[in-house]
Amino acid sequence: MTTRAALLRRAERHTPLLLAALVAAGTWASATGALGVRSPLPRLLVLVVALVSGAAAVAARRWPLVAAAAVGWLVLAACPAAVLASWRAGVALRGRRLTAYLLGAGVVALLGVAVGVAVGGERRLTTATGANAAALFAWVVVFPLVAGLWIGARRDTLAALRDRAERLEREQEARADRVRAEERARIAREMHDVVAHRVSLMVVHAGALEVTAADPATVEAAALIRSTGRAALTDLREVLGVLRQRAGDGTPLPPAGLDAVDELVRESRAAGLRVDRRDEGTPGPVPGGVARTVHRVVQEGLTNVRKHAPGAEVTVHLRHLPDGIEAAVRNGPSTRPGSALPGAGLGLVGLRERVELAGGRLSAGPTADGGFLLRALVPMETPHDPHRDRRRRAAGPRRPAADPGGRAGHRGGR
Repeated sequence: MTTRAALLRRAERHTPLLLAALVAAGTWASATGALGVRSPLPRLLVLVVALVSGAAAVAARRWPLVAAAAVGWLVLAACPAAVLASWRAGVALRGRRLTAYLLGAGVVALLGVAVGVAVGGERRLTTATGANAAALFAWVVVFPLVAGLWIGARRDTLAALRDRAERLEREQEARADRVRAEERARIAREMHDVVAHRVSLMVVHAGALEVTAADPATVEAAALIRSTGRAALTDLREVLGVLRQRAGDGTPLPPAGLDAVDELVRESRAAGLRVDRRDEGTPGPVPGGVARTVHRVVQEGLTNVRKHAPGAEVTVHLRHLPDGIEAAVRNGPSTRPGSALPGAGLGLVGLRERVELAGGRLSAGPTADGGFLLRALVPMETPHDPHRDRRRRAAGPRRPAADPGGRAGHRGGR
């Protein structure tokens, strides 16, 4: 198929030159008697008319070819340029211009009859008798004109069908966007009514416990629960804002950058995790989208450690590369087996989708010492590919792969 398309493109590039050569050769053959009436004019004049007719066949404007066709018919009784001119008129002209062309062709045909009568001999018998003149007019003007009209009508029909298909596709995409926006708004309302309400109650009760408790450890734990709940409410409001905003309206995403990684580490340490933060390379300016993706990778890794490996030692490693950032969260085995929290099994799936949409890649799996490693490489620049996004949406959500050790769904995320 590729070879055929390449041959068609190459043929289209050489079509004008081929037409010019055919018109020039046909005019010469007609004037020399090989295909038509032999002309008594000098061969040099015949050659000039043939070359001019060929050059007019590739001219950008239409009138040089029409003029060359009239001259070729009246002077040499040669019809190749006239046939090409009639075909192009049928393809391109409509209405008054097409009528004007037919009237002009009729006038040239009558003048050709007059010239044939004046010249006499073979030309008079071939072009000036009534039956021959009518047949020549049909072959030279009418039939090519009808063929051009048919091709032009077919092109117009195909163009109209193409425009209609594109319009229907745009309307379908608009309907799909509207349905997605309505579903996002519904999800946002449900999250606000259910999750936000319960987290708010948790924050209120933690604040009350912080005020009334006498034990310093209890007061500290209540303060941590209250601050964590308020941060969760802030994150929830940001998520609801993303859900409620219209696609493509230019609304900026909530800010979350590499500075927020330090806050995640501090919160995890306050919650009892042993977290070691390491950086490698020279930090530079980081786009907002890349920073948000790195922030979510670290957040998901620390959340999974709290859920599935309580008490484990954790290392957060950021490598600043020339063309991206590599974020890795590694933890050792849990020191409190059997205390893992349940997960939905979709955290890593959603995170993988996010990283791949940013143009990066993500890997996650157990380590040899019984721990777990989550690593993501996020490039600095990511070209947007709407066709890839459309294919991904059409393919549906990916299924999480089972772990080699039979730990399917382990570390599933929030």
